[in-house]
Amino acid sequence: MPSLTPDLLIKNRFLGFLIWQSIPSSVVYFFLKAFISTIANSIADTHTSNLHSKSSSLFWTFVPSLRGFTSFMIFHLCQLIFSSSLSVIASPHPERPASLFELATALVRLLYVPGGGGGGSTVADSDDFHHRVKVSLSFVSFVVASAASAFTASVSLCGVRAIREHDDGFWMIGRLGLRGFLVGLLFGLHYVYKRRWVLEFPIIQRSPYFSFKMGLRSAVRRALKLSCVAFIVSTTLVEFLPHPLRSSTTVRKFFMEQIIFSIGSFAVYICWELSHHLHRVLHTKRFIFAPPKGSAAAETNPSEHLLVALEESNPTSLLRYLAYLDLCLVCENNVDTWRRAAFFEETGETYKRVIAVCLRPLEQLASRLGEGLGNSVDKPAQLSNQLLSPTDSRLDMKCLEPLTNFKLYAWCSKTVASLTACSHREDKLGVAQLSGSNAAVVSTLISCLLAIESFMGKKTNLQSPNQLLGPASIRWQPANSGRADVATVKRRSGPVNSKAYAVADVLKTSIYQIVSTFHDEMLASAKAGLLEKDWITSGKPIYGTRETLIQKLRLFLDYRAT
Repeated sequence: MPSLTPDLLIKNRFLGFLIWQSIPSSVVYFFLKAFISTIANSIADTHTSNLHSKSSSLFWTFVPSLRGFTSFMIFHLCQLIFSSSLSVIASPHPERPASLFELATALVRLLYVPGGGGGGSTVADSDDFHHRVKVSLSFVSFVVASAASAFTASVSLCGVRAIREHDDGFWMIGRLGLRGFLVGLLFGLHYVYKRRWVLEFPIIQRSPYFSFKMGLRSAVRRALKLSCVAFIVSTTLVEFLPHPLRSSTTVRKFFMEQIIFSIGSFAVYICWELSHHLHRVLHTKRFIFAPPKGSAAAETNPSEHLLVALEESNPTSLLRYLAYLDLCLVCENNVDTWRRAAFFEETGETYKRVIAVCLRPLEQLASRLGEGLGNSVDKPAQLSNQLLSPTDSRLDMKCLEPLTNFKLYAWCSKTVASLTACSHREDKLGVAQLSGSNAAVVSTLISCLLAIESFMGKKTNLQSPNQLLGPASIRWQPANSGRADVATVKRRSGPVNSKAYAVADVLKTSIYQIVSTFHDEMLASAKAGLLEKDWITSGKPIYGTRETLIQKLRLFLDYRAT
């Protein structure tokens, strides 16, 4: 058995994150707390030249006290609240929250329609809507937690000094807390809007220490930019508040308050940026879903832990994404060759299970794109899509949601391509060919590629050269109406096309990897008329026709597919 089971993986990483995030937060707190006290002492003592008073104030800054310990614990409690809320909304799968219009409509139906406004909505639509409502509520909770955490952290970091140095210390704490609330609110809205809650897996897996060190500079730079924006916005808004909450009128008090708050806001932001970076590093680190090499489980069934995580876990959970990452690294690299060799066991069941779990996301992508493009077996969905205007954005939004999950499609396509290519030299028993997995892999990859190319506006209904030849073997140009498709032009100029192009590029690279490995065998099959029998499934493909898949495969075989 492995030292850490998959069931405890996410829980232990979360607990480890909560422990490790306290270290940079403590360093930032003590350093900037001393810096704030030193600056405040310098400004407060400008009217006197008593050097002993200055050194005494600086000395008492570092002396532990009950008040300082309480402030430190409150600051760490705020960081704990932020880190916990960060882990709640973080997800490797890009979720789509419910819009304000949908939430308002659901609330009106719930209040005024008998029976809760269920109407004729299907169970699937209801479940999807409930899930998106939960995502929206989690985002709102994160923004509120960020604002409350920044409010308390600003007071604990800067407020104690304000009470001791100012006559209106109570109102200064109110101003600092209110500006801290705005700081947290801006950060939460920016974090959700920029989709920074989506876990990005690094291309190259490094050690956690090195990965964390590489991101320190960008975290400091981003914290500095955000703190400058938050300082300007909060300073401007505070001036519109009633007089007790407005900034102090004297020049010395005004500048002292601005300096203290600017340092405090930067302290909050740098702690949050470091926590965000540490959370991404710890949760995207590779986990090996295999028993220790040399154990009894490694000799009997070394792939069971991986297959259980791939088949039985939640499709949008971090556990399944880590399992796909581990599988992709096993199939692409020559590090754990003993694990890849176990896929080609004599029954062929393990190989078919691995191929099936990797082809399923690609099949779902092709199916959803086909529904959006009107190539669906679901007649009501097809008719509703055909009734949409060519410039309607709902079609693009329906297809954009699955395209955003690029890393999963890249892992799946590279895994099946690498595993199929490795079977050429490592599959001694021929389970890949005998089980029909090679034909399923090539058919699924080409079908998915055709669906994406159709979505991008490329022509996919291939024609033979004889269909374009007229009398006297004159090659005629195909008819062109001269009218560009409005939806295609709009899609090419929008953000959807870049995501579709990235997925198509990975799919073409995967197909070429298989074709280059089996090029001689495919040429021999083509001459014998068996190409479509050996490499294309006999059933109806997910997208397109079987003849289109065969012609597309011949283009890849001639290295003319672009």
